[in-house]
Amino acid sequence: MRTMRNLTTIGFDADDTLWQNERFFRMTEQHFTELLSDHAQPDHLSERLLEAEKRNLRLYGFGIKGFTLSMIETAIEVTEGRVPASTIERILSAGREMLSHPVETLPGVRETLERIAGTHRILLITKGDLFDQERKLAQSGLGELFDGVEIVSDKTRVAYERIFAGHGDGAERAMMVGNSLKSDVVPAIEAGGWGVHVPHELTWVLEHVAPPNDHPRFRAIDHLGELAAIVEAIG
Repeated sequence: MRTMRNLTTIGFDADDTLWQNERFFRMTEQHFTELLSDHAQPDHLSERLLEAEKRNLRLYGFGIKGFTLSMIETAIEVTEGRVPASTIERILSAGREMLSHPVETLPGVRETLERIAGTHRILLITKGDLFDQERKLAQSGLGELFDGVEIVSDKTRVAYERIFAGHGDGAERAMMVGNSLKSDVVPAIEAGGWGVHVPHELTWVLEHVAPPNDHPRFRAIDHLGELAAIVEAIG
């Protein structure tokens, strides 16, 4: 029975854990730097954009809409207010394209979810824009596999405590799986659960923190296909 297990509930991150995400931000950022190449070097533009994103997180949160607004703000700053309306329109168009891009699930995702869903309660726990995350989940075709879906403004220890208490048997009998050490792993462990890091080749710099290698509830795997063995070992 589920209630007799050490581990009863497993949460999965969405972006860059179940499907591609950061790749499209990088492609759009490259396009952005090309649009403004007459005003600054690409590295400088990327630095200014990152600074704008940091400032705006508390206002816009995570996601494509905040990223698009930060690109517009950066364009105004580096051109000292002289950015053409046509360039603003192209930035907006790039943001709209990101919001309509087809979902590309990562290898082994469905097989892993189906296997673990047979023995454990599984949740989708993601942060970002509500409409965009709902769109991606619907397009992924994975929605029916989850026992619950939580779209939060940020992933914190308090958020994981609430989610795992509401959907499961508490954080101590829960696991969070994702590509971000900062958002998926460390706060889940702080809440009392297990944290499993599944690295992605592209991870936003603001999601980088040192791995908690010495913590007994930290695990690291090379790809999602290795998760089932860890879940079975914990029991």
